[in-house]
Amino acid sequence: MQEASNSANKAQQANNDEIDLMRLLGQLIDHKWLIIAITILFTLVGISYAMLATPIYRADALLQVEKKSTGMPGLGEMGEMFGSESEAATEIEIIKSRMIIGSVVDQLDLTTLAQPNYMPVIGKFLARRSPQQDQLVIQRFTVPSNYINQALDLSFNGNSFSLSNQDNQVVLSGKVGEAASKGDWALHISAANLVNTQSYQLIKTSRLEAINNWQQLLNVSERGKQTGILTASIQHADKQLAENVLNAIAEEYMLQNIQRNAAEAEKSLVFLNQQIPTIKQNLTAAEEQLNHYRLQSKSVDLSLETSGILSQVIEVEKQINELEIKETELSRLYTKQHPSYKSLISQKQTLLAEQKKLTEQIEQLPETQQQVLRLTRDVEVNQEIYLQLVNRMQELNILKAGTVGNVRILDSAVTNLRPVAPKKPLIVVMATMLGGMLAVALVLVRAAMNRGVQSAEELENVGINVYASVPLSEQQQAFNKKHRLIGKRNKVALNKALLLAKADPTDLAIEALRGLRTSLHFAMLEASNNIIMVSGPSPAVGKSFISANLAAVLAAGGQKVLYIDGDIRRGYSHTMFEVTNENGLSDFIVAETKAVSSYKDVVKTTQIPGLDFISRGTAAPNPAELLMHSRMKQLLELAAKDYDYVLIDTPPILAVTDAAIIGHYAGTSLLVARFDQTPVNEMLHTVDRFQKNGIEIKGVILNGVERRASGYQYQYQYGYAYKTDGS
Repeated sequence: MQEASNSANKAQQANNDEIDLMRLLGQLIDHKWLIIAITILFTLVGISYAMLATPIYRADALLQVEKKSTGMPGLGEMGEMFGSESEAATEIEIIKSRMIIGSVVDQLDLTTLAQPNYMPVIGKFLARRSPQQDQLVIQRFTVPSNYINQALDLSFNGNSFSLSNQDNQVVLSGKVGEAASKGDWALHISAANLVNTQSYQLIKTSRLEAINNWQQLLNVSERGKQTGILTASIQHADKQLAENVLNAIAEEYMLQNIQRNAAEAEKSLVFLNQQIPTIKQNLTAAEEQLNHYRLQSKSVDLSLETSGILSQVIEVEKQINELEIKETELSRLYTKQHPSYKSLISQKQTLLAEQKKLTEQIEQLPETQQQVLRLTRDVEVNQEIYLQLVNRMQELNILKAGTVGNVRILDSAVTNLRPVAPKKPLIVVMATMLGGMLAVALVLVRAAMNRGVQSAEELENVGINVYASVPLSEQQQAFNKKHRLIGKRNKVALNKALLLAKADPTDLAIEALRGLRTSLHFAMLEASNNIIMVSGPSPAVGKSFISANLAAVLAAGGQKVLYIDGDIRRGYSHTMFEVTNENGLSDFIVAETKAVSSYKDVVKTTQIPGLDFISRGTAAPNPAELLMHSRMKQLLELAAKDYDYVLIDTPPILAVTDAAIIGHYAGTSLLVARFDQTPVNEMLHTVDRFQKNGIEIKGVILNGVERRASGYQYQYQYGYAYKTDGS
């Protein structure tokens, strides 16, 4: 078997690297109830969260940003000069700016946060379904600077209240409806409706933090593309507060927009008020100079040619002055590289060139006519400038008075009656899907990590013979489960075990052992003696179950059988046969004064005809040394002559060395592997451990086989499933 084990290592390694999709699918089918249970658990958690979570409501408003228009004929040029079209993206940023939100925070005192203290988990759920809701109206709340953003406890006792810090020190007390103050502390509660709680948590946040919080809650987007229609919304647990804040933001934004548009006209009026007195003085001085010169030179009228030149000069001067006024105003709006600014400069240069030509014509006139023309030109030009500025001032006053802004509120804030979050159906569906996926992942991970034997072929493929596959017994499993529960409840170890061969000889597990009996008959033909050792790689694989029931099956076949509990450390086979543990194997070995031939004194008769039993005896600190004693060997030699079969149950080889010692006495050595529990590599290591001790393993008994979709199906089909626990 050594050569077979070594030659199968490469094949086993290759098999470990393969993914058997059908096996994985079978694992899911086998663990369908676990998957269903976990999925239902997650579904229930999702339903609970959806029911208990605080509902979030959405308040929304509709705004329009349009191109500014004066709405008055003849003022189109003024509208183009002082009005500008706001892009949607720019307006959105303005709405969410600290200027707008900060003003609303100050108006509504949003730096004060009051949260009622409810029972954990279900408190808010019960409060929401109460006929009356808790309400606290705070008119004023101030705290010292070192208590900003700190939670304070507000407790009520009738109409009185007390405010405590985190150290449970009362810092302020008062009554509802009266202002209370103490140093930097001040609190005025105008009304309090306390139905479901008698305490609140108060927090005075900083102004900047309050602004940042509401900026995050505020959502503004353009409806459509380049429509100028903006949708503003706020999601909050307090639907009335969300509606009030959103309305305040919309009103503040519209007011700021009007003030911003009117500010342009206001600045122009300031400029004109500064220029008009100077122009008035220039006009008066020019009229006085003209009258003085006419009286002095006794010249009153201008010639027809001079009058024509004067009209042209006045018109050019008028246009130049208009462009200079526009240039002054445009310089506050645009840079010199702006197309509008460049166009104005070009027009101004053209007029200056025309003015230069007219000046050359004037120089060709007589001296008197030139002087009269110059003085008359000054009067006419200053008069035109004065009238122009006065008209512009009147237009700006009309524009300022008629400014309505380029923003209007189409729909005021309204809160939806139904909460927008949590989305209960979606949460339940997502929780169910998550539970299902996690359950499937758990099953697959367990299947990947637990490489327990699933079929006899897995062992045979690595060169280990399988003598029998014992199915799981439903009766044995029910017995073990019942007694484990009783033992845990009473906190005691029950000294009773089920011998399945006696309780139900027709059980399929016993039928499988009958098949093993036939296999053993031929396997032991070449054995050195009739001693059979049963061991395993680790505890809880079912060695004692297989050993005791196999002994009973052999005895039922008319053979004389001696069953020895060789597990001196933890053997419990005496509970199966309902006999005492006193005067057992260990007691016989240490009693060196007694002859070996007197071993019959420790043999106990069982209720199974033809089956005798030797219990493990008193627990000893040195079981390995006892098993190596010559009296053990002599005992087995005598028993082998007196019985047809001597069957020894031993401890697991990977835990202790007892089995390796007993194996030298036995002619046939068998191992027990647990279905879906014992890995193939562990069995290979167990066989290798025995072989290194010079013990040949005849074969393996695969115990606790279940009929599964993912793995081994028991070879005998009787039309029903097999379930047992053979431990």
